[in-house]
Amino acid sequence: MIRSAVPSIAFVLAMLAGCTGAPQRDGGEPAAQAPPPPAATNPTPPAGAETDTARIRRLEVEARALAQADGCGEEGQCRTAPVGSRPCGGPRTYVVYCATSTDTMALFAKLRELERAEEEYNKKTGMASTCEFREPPNVELSNASCRATDPPSLVTP
Repeated sequence: MIRSAVPSIAFVLAMLAGCTGAPQRDGGEPAAQAPPPPAATNPTPPAGAETDTARIRRLEVEARALAQADGCGEEGQCRTAPVGSRPCGGPRTYVVYCATSTDTMALFAKLRELERAEEEYNKKTGMASTCEFREPPNVELSNASCRATDPPSLVTP
C-alpha cells in the first residue's frame, strides 16, 4: 500500500511545484498575466487640494465680496441676487447689492459658479432639504447703502 502512495504523492508535489511558476498556455508558453487591480481610490484629497465644501465656502465669500451694498443714490438701485443652490431647487439665500457700484457681470458669473458647485455637491452627497422656495428679501436704501429689511421669506408649494 505504501508503495502505491509514493507515486501519487510525487505526482501531487510535482503539480503543486508547477503551480508556483508563470501560468502556461496549452503550447507551453507563458500566458499573459492579468493586470494588477487598480489602485484603491483614496477619498481623502491630496495635500493642498480643495474640498467640495471649502470650494463652496470660497466661492460664496468671493461672490459676497463682489456685491457692493454702498454707493447707491436711489432705493431703486438696490437689488438682490440668488446665492447657492438648495438640494430641492432654488437659491439658499440672497445677497443685497447696489447696481451702480457693483460689477454685476462679475457678481453673476461668480454666483453661477457657486450654484453649479453646490448643485454638484448636493448630487454627489445625496443631500436633501425641504422644498419651499425662498423669495428675495425686500431692500431699502439707508445712508447710501442697500440693506435687506427682512430675511428671505419661505413659500411652500
